[in-house]
Amino acid sequence: MAAGALTREGGEDAFRRLFRFYRQRDASDLRGVVDFSAPGGQVFRSQLSISSVSDQDAYRAGLQPVSQWKAYGLSGYPGFIFIPNPFLPGCQRHWVKQCLKLYPEKPNVCNLDLHMAPEKTTDLWGQSKEQLRRKGSSKREPRSLLEKLRWVTLGYHYNWDTKKYSANHHTPFPSDLAFLSEQVAAACGFRGFQAQAGILNYYHFDSSLGIHVDESELDHSRPLLSFSFGQSSIFLLGGLKREEAPTAMFMHSGDIMVMSGFSRLLYHAVPRVLPNPEGTALPSCLNQPLSSDLPVGSVIEHSSDEDWQVCAKYLQSSRINMTIRQVLAEGQKFPEESGTNGKGQAPSEDSYHENSKAKRHKPNTV
Repeated sequence: MAAGALTREGGEDAFRRLFRFYRQRDASDLRGVVDFSAPGGQVFRSQLSISSVSDQDAYRAGLQPVSQWKAYGLSGYPGFIFIPNPFLPGCQRHWVKQCLKLYPEKPNVCNLDLHMAPEKTTDLWGQSKEQLRRKGSSKREPRSLLEKLRWVTLGYHYNWDTKKYSANHHTPFPSDLAFLSEQVAAACGFRGFQAQAGILNYYHFDSSLGIHVDESELDHSRPLLSFSFGQSSIFLLGGLKREEAPTAMFMHSGDIMVMSGFSRLLYHAVPRVLPNPEGTALPSCLNQPLSSDLPVGSVIEHSSDEDWQVCAKYLQSSRINMTIRQVLAEGQKFPEESGTNGKGQAPSEDSYHENSKAKRHKPNTV
């Protein structure tokens, strides 16, 4: 059955039906998936706040001047903004390297902490890089620790048991990622955005992200920012109830999504990761070299050829997503907690993911 027919069926949990449809490995009917590289239909141009971000600050974040960005909205989803890859050539590589080499380091938290001794998770990059560099195409090869990574939390660490953040469980938020997030938020009309929490998701071709709403932040007036790198995916954006059928859209490397206002608390999911549509091992935007002339104060760092070789091998079968949130409004504090130290972790390493082995089970939502 085509996706359109499933959408029209209505009834109980239309979101789940479409999720299952796109989750199928042989689901070849992708005609109903919105492609922002060829806008039309329910897609319209969205206005950005060009004067809110100087060209210099955009360059420092590794972004094109905001006047050169394209931004789109979707009919029926006020507050949703889609920005196709606004990164300067070579700058995506910085964020990929940070997500694989730096951000998983302690004191940040990752899924591997749940069942490995602390000393085993202190240097995932160092323990994985040679294995990744030598990796062939055989599925029988053992996975490196980086390939077992499913999520990393930054700043205020999300408690997967209570579905809350806590003042007691916080580590410094990366300054480079905070700067990038602040520029994107300002360009979308949210000046003063504070990047306080991040969840990094690491997907492979058999991964998916279950149906959920991001509602644990205490301040819902600030946007949710989502950055994608590597292989492509299908993203489903639904309504306030799961009975409402979602809209499917492609997300490619470098694309940014902003969910604000009405769209901030809508159900969403990632049913499927897809090979880069260009047919090459990596999207062409990831093969572009970084300029040797970075601006003063740039948060972007040059990656060594050796480091990028490891990152590129990882991305040949993977996608990385960074979601950045502001948890508290200006001057707001967390409510007093009783009976918890705020350090509970996820009940399982895949609580934010479904994978091929778990798809028979009801997914956890976040």
